[in-house]
Amino acid sequence: MRAKITRELLRSLEPKSAAFDINDSELRGFGVRVTPSGSIGYCVRYYRPDGKQTRQSLGKSFPATSVSDAREAARILLGQIASGEDPAAVARKKRRATLTLRAFIAEQYREWLATNTQTPDATEKRLLAAFAAELDRPLLEFTGWIIEKWRSKRLKAGRAHATINRDLTALGGLFSRALEWKLIDTHPMDSVKSLQEPDARVRWLSEDEELRLRAALAAREARERAGRASANEWRAARRYDLLPNLTPGAYCDHLQPMVLLSLNTGMRQGETLKLRWDAVDLERAILTVRGATAKSRRVRHIPLNPEALATLTQWRAQASGGVVFPGADGEPLTEIKTAWGNLVKAAALVDFTWHDMRHDFASKLVMAGVDLNTVRELLGHADLKMTLRYAHLAPEHKALAVAKLTRPTARAAGVANG
Repeated sequence: MRAKITRELLRSLEPKSAAFDINDSELRGFGVRVTPSGSIGYCVRYYRPDGKQTRQSLGKSFPATSVSDAREAARILLGQIASGEDPAAVARKKRRATLTLRAFIAEQYREWLATNTQTPDATEKRLLAAFAAELDRPLLEFTGWIIEKWRSKRLKAGRAHATINRDLTALGGLFSRALEWKLIDTHPMDSVKSLQEPDARVRWLSEDEELRLRAALAAREARERAGRASANEWRAARRYDLLPNLTPGAYCDHLQPMVLLSLNTGMRQGETLKLRWDAVDLERAILTVRGATAKSRRVRHIPLNPEALATLTQWRAQASGGVVFPGADGEPLTEIKTAWGNLVKAAALVDFTWHDMRHDFASKLVMAGVDLNTVRELLGHADLKMTLRYAHLAPEHKALAVAKLTRPTARAAGVANG
């Protein structure tokens, strides 16, 4: 819409469901934008050096600023544009110089995390907590020295090397995005090296421990069945509705099938919780970990061995819905700490976490002679470096490799000279 912008015109405007502009017929380039909330902001329109039209706010609104004052401000700004200035570029430069770590996370990085990472809330929480003292520092002020100083304080406070490295990894990812989006000129962490960490922990179950874990699972199932039968007897005597019977062979709940699947596939807990039935092919005995649920964002296919296949087949017969392990609302389970903690206690396992079932899967594959690259593919590691932690479990393969290196003996050398 084009019209002479006056106080009377602006007072008569009614907001619409979408923002709209009015271009002044008296001063070319001068205009106002009316938002759905009813606010009226003054602005100018002009062509950038690349030929694209853009709109620049004057930072003034009606009625706080009169039309005549706003038109004069627009006239001055349009004159600067005519002499070669680009106010949008100036505003971006000013914003760039003052953009703090806190503002960048809130205004830009949070949305990127939500779209591109598995744990956006956890990453944001880590950044806000670990770098609380630096949140109001402009991104352009960060240097390697400032980050080294932050790290020294954390070390003196007794923080573990691994924790500090994870904090810096999160910060490094943030700066990579800021550099990509041209908000900083160089990556401030290019010269910051990771702290040396102890060898990665690899924990697997001994034969006796695995027997105890399986026995604890079976005992838990028996208790649940007995409890269900007792409850139904009590309810029947009072003519209450009975609870569903646990048929022979059926699982009492999600815990046993989840544990058996984890031991036989090496899936991460998050991957198991988010698994859907349309990613499970019982006929071909294979399941797919989709990129959206994988930590590496890469799709991988895991063959199901007989126990994993039998477990999922039985669970499929008694489960409904699209999620393999649903909660009460049909959405993926989010909390299994209590049930898992009680199971570990019942099995008398020491220092054994849910993630250690993944280590157990990988360790026993390597000890059975499976090559590391195949183990890497099954685990979904992006490169072999992570898988190498299991290399020491295959000493016989190292021995076979060295045995292939043959050298001439002294006797053979004498025969050749004779």
